Parts: sequence; structure tokens; C-alpha cells
Amino acid sequence: MSQAQVAAHSVALDGEITFRRNPLIDVAVLATTFVVWAFLIFPAVWIFLGSFKTTETMFAATTFSFTLDNYQTIFRAGFGRFIFNSLFICLIAVVISTFVSVIASYVFSRKRFRGKRIIFGSVILGQLFPWIILVTPLFIMFARIGLLNSYVGMILSYVAISIPFSVYLLVGYLETVPRELDEAAVMDGCSQFQIVWTIIFPIMLPGIVATATYAFLLMWTEFLFALAFLTKTSLKTMPLGLAQFFGEQTVDWGAIMAASAVTTLPALILFLPLQTKLSGGLAAGSVKG
Repeated sequence: MSQAQVAAHSVALDGEITFRRNPLIDVAVLATTFVVWAFLIFPAVWIFLGSFKTTETMFAATTFSFTLDNYQTIFRAGFGRFIFNSLFICLIAVVISTFVSVIASYVFSRKRFRGKRIIFGSVILGQLFPWIILVTPLFIMFARIGLLNSYVGMILSYVAISIPFSVYLLVGYLETVPRELDEAAVMDGCSQFQIVWTIIFPIMLPGIVATATYAFLLMWTEFLFALAFLTKTSLKTMPLGLAQFFGEQTVDWGAIMAASAVTTLPALILFLPLQTKLSGGLAAGSVKG
């Protein structure tokens, strides 16, 4: 019998069918996983190490000269203010986006009303538009109502671009939650507000974590809207602050590496503790009943 036949051969034990696994397949899967992991992790490690190198040894393969000058350079250039701006805008926008998405997804999942399919389809359609086509109309509208160079304008923009996918993901997640819970709560005399926030919300928490994390990462790295709507240095976000180290004639690679490391750090701090809930929420939200 060949190895392929051995791998596919099954035996019955106590009424259950088990399959004999080929060790070579396991080794191949592990090797492939390691190679993919190495390709994914190498850029991050290289950027982190490069942030502590001097300009002379930045691209050297055999020499390493440790320095903190790169971090001092970016913070002297006002990068601390850029960090505050990004955190302030992103956190407020995530809270608003998540709140609106929870309410909207519950309505689309549980309620019946005329035009439901059309309205839900129009929400999802917003995810298909390239952001670049929205810059001009938003710029004109913000200029007329005075929202250019303001936190409010950026927050509204980020809420708008994050809601469509968040609603879609949470609707899919809600389809896995039994409707009998809502009916039992109504029988117990709970109001609609109590049903959503005291019964459904805790059950939806993995999905909410997934959508909030997605929204935060989307906003944290957004560049186009920030470039168009923010011209004051005191209001710029971290992607704009990072771009200022690319000069017309020269590039400060040390500052770029340090700024990239600082930009990545909050995302890692957010993602790593929530990795389990994030994976579970995405898996549940991707399947609609």
C-alpha cells in the first residue's frame, strides 16, 4: 500500500471512523507555516532593529551601532502630538462607530420593515466605493460647514468609512444568536433597550471586539482623508507625521524606522490581548444563517 493510501485509510474504532495521518503531510504544513510566518515577521523585526541603528549602519549586514537618536529626532519633530491626535480621533470614532453598528445590526437582524433589503444593501454598497472618490465631495462639504482642520471632521469621516463592514460583520454574528433570547426577554417585561444592551450585547462581545479592532486599525493607518482634511501641523495624525520624514532630496531612514516602530506599537498592544476574541468574532461573523 502506498503512503497516500495509508494516509487516506480509515479504521473503525468503537463505532467511530478515524483517519491515519501521514507524518509527511504534518511536516510539510509546519514547514509552510514557518516560511509564511518568517516572511510576515521579518519586515517588523527589521524595522524595529533599524530604529536603533545609526544612519551609517542602517543598511549594513555585518555592523550594528546602537543609538536612541532616531527616537529623540521624531519626538523633537512633534511626533508625540501626532500620537495624541491619532489616539484621540481613533478612539472616539471607534466608540461612535461601534455604538451605531450594534444598533443598526440588531435592527437589520431582528426587525422586519419595508425596504429592509434595499437599505441594508445600500449600507453594504458603501464598502465598495474607493475612498479616493469621496475626498472631493467631503472636502467641499467640510469647507462649507467649517469642518476642515478639525477633530470633528476626521471623526465623522472615520465613522462613515468603518460602519458598513462593521454592520455587515455584526449582522452575520447576530444570526448565530438564538432569537428565543429576545422572545424570553420580552416575556419577562424587558424593554428594547434592556434587550440590546443587557442581554444581546454581552453575547455579541466577541463580534464587537472584532469589529472595533478592525475599525481602529482602519482608522489608525488611514492617510488619504487626513492628508486632504488636515493642514495644520498641530492636528496632523501619525501617518502624516511619518510622511514628513520623506524629503524631496533626502530621506531620514532612521527617523522613519523609529516612527514606524512607534506607529505599530499601539496596534500590537491592542491586537495581542484580544487575539482570541478577534478570531472567534471574525469566524462567527463571516457565516450568516
